[in-house]
Amino acid sequence: MALQKKTVRDADLNGKRVFVRCDFNVPLDGTRITDDRRIVEALPTLRHVLEQGGSLVVASHLGRPKGGPDPKYSLAPVAARLTELLGKPVTLLSDCVGPIVEGACAALKPGEIVLLENVRFQSEEEANDPAFAAALAGLADVYVNDAFGTAHRAHASTEGVAHHLPAYAGFLVEKEIEYLGKAVAEPKHPFVAVLGGSKVKDKIAVIEQLIGKVDTLILGGGMAFTFLHAQGHPIGKSLLDATNLEFAKEMLAKHGDKILLPTDVVVATELSPEATTAVASVAAIGEDQIGADIGPETTAEFARAIRSAQTVVWNGPMGVFEMTPFAAGTVGVAQALAECGGTTIVGGGDSAAAIEQFGFADRVSHVSTGGGASLEFLEGKTLPGIAALLDA
Repeated sequence: MALQKKTVRDADLNGKRVFVRCDFNVPLDGTRITDDRRIVEALPTLRHVLEQGGSLVVASHLGRPKGGPDPKYSLAPVAARLTELLGKPVTLLSDCVGPIVEGACAALKPGEIVLLENVRFQSEEEANDPAFAAALAGLADVYVNDAFGTAHRAHASTEGVAHHLPAYAGFLVEKEIEYLGKAVAEPKHPFVAVLGGSKVKDKIAVIEQLIGKVDTLILGGGMAFTFLHAQGHPIGKSLLDATNLEFAKEMLAKHGDKILLPTDVVVATELSPEATTAVASVAAIGEDQIGADIGPETTAEFARAIRSAQTVVWNGPMGVFEMTPFAAGTVGVAQALAECGGTTIVGGGDSAAAIEQFGFADRVSHVSTGGGASLEFLEGKTLPGIAALLDA
């Protein structure tokens, strides 16, 4: 499924000031950026604007500042990294609206770049305040949304601005929709979806959306135990989403032939990096045991199914992969995706963090930059930040 929206390619940018909303919500250790992938992914759009003779007003949020400016959420580290990557100065402004900001944007010459300070320092951003959106729009002539990671939020800089300026999709948004859209609308078969994470409730809509389209639905992570419990297996002290037990039973009754569940799990009596672990068959999990990863037999079976697929979508880890004793299942799935010859898509969030951490990110077709956004897209929901753009 192609993006049914106009992209930055369709815009006349020469001599124009272009407001580009990026997703620079990068992980920081103090002021050091620990993973700059989101900044790197935005470069094609930013470079295109400059090559076409435009100037850049770049905006982003960072973190969740509580109702006002907070130096630890400043975009200063991002401005420094962008300057290095683009090879030209990126000036960080002290705010995102107001007379000083307006003056700096009005004075921009083609090829120049300013970065607005964190838009979430203003409470009007998340409220999608019309006056605030209009003030942001007043800084430029053209709007480009390249922030896929926040496309599922109707905020002032992701949705509101689009009602005031000609609004286009950036190259990253286009790429995200192309990969995720194709996977859902016209996948090559066998089509395998791998879902993990802790809660069933977070994945119900995705399961409902994908179950009719996939050849195999692989379920791992904490959410698998609710399904195992629905099959009558003992799950000890493992996670149980009791409110969605009926949903699990119903899915197994209707689509049991498509659903692949763990046959063995890694158990421990406590979740800690020093935990003593054992492997248990799903029929023999002890009362005081917690299932915290898929077992070796399951990992091998999941990997076989993944490697033989033509399309794979993965969203959610197989266990508590942040702790070494419970990482092997997630590593095994990541490696199988890297070895699969088909189209392999990692749907943001924890799965993206895992595939980066284990070094397989450059061996899959696409790693989504949006956790919540990619999930909502896979659920078949309309993303407000994309809906507001000009139709192709």
